[in-house]
Amino acid sequence: MVQQLLKFFIVFFVVVEPISLIPVFAGLTEGASDLYKRKMAFKSCAIALGICVLFALVGAKFLQIMGIALSSFRLAGGTLLFLIALEMVFARPSGTRTTAPEEQECARRADVSVFPLAFPFIAGPGALATILLTAGEVGGHPALFAGFLAVVAAVMALCWIIMLATPRLMRVLGVTGANVVNRLSGVVLAALAVQFIVDGIRGSFLS
Repeated sequence: MVQQLLKFFIVFFVVVEPISLIPVFAGLTEGASDLYKRKMAFKSCAIALGICVLFALVGAKFLQIMGIALSSFRLAGGTLLFLIALEMVFARPSGTRTTAPEEQECARRADVSVFPLAFPFIAGPGALATILLTAGEVGGHPALFAGFLAVVAAVMALCWIIMLATPRLMRVLGVTGANVVNRLSGVVLAALAVQFIVDGIRGSFLS
């Protein structure tokens, strides 16, 4: 149980990329008051947590209603995570999170907690796919499922702490340091994505 939760924590932490929130949050809240920054950090993490918990609770049922096998979702989710990993490794603008028009829109918004922070930066497609995959595996074990939700909450809490510490972290890491961490995380995520794909192929064709 501990090993499963630790594995999920690593995967979910890498997918959410809390470190990547440092330059994003700094840019979106540049020139704002400390009160506004604290409000946006807390609100975005709370909303993202709500989205993740909702997907964890009803995601597997939704797949069942749609007639989608978990192994098929593993293939799709693994492919999506691999694309996100490539963007992280090669430091490309993330089309899986926001498009250029969406970035221009969020720059004009007074409240950036829901969009783009909560969705799609924190609870993005990769994070939601990871939650659906894991929830389908642990849904029949109440204790494990509770631990799974606790891990989700822990990662959201880390995102909140990192956003609160953004000014200090930007001075220490800088944009280059944050990019180095993201690239290393991308390599780990690519390997995990391949494992999801292998498991999906095994479940689809070898069961």
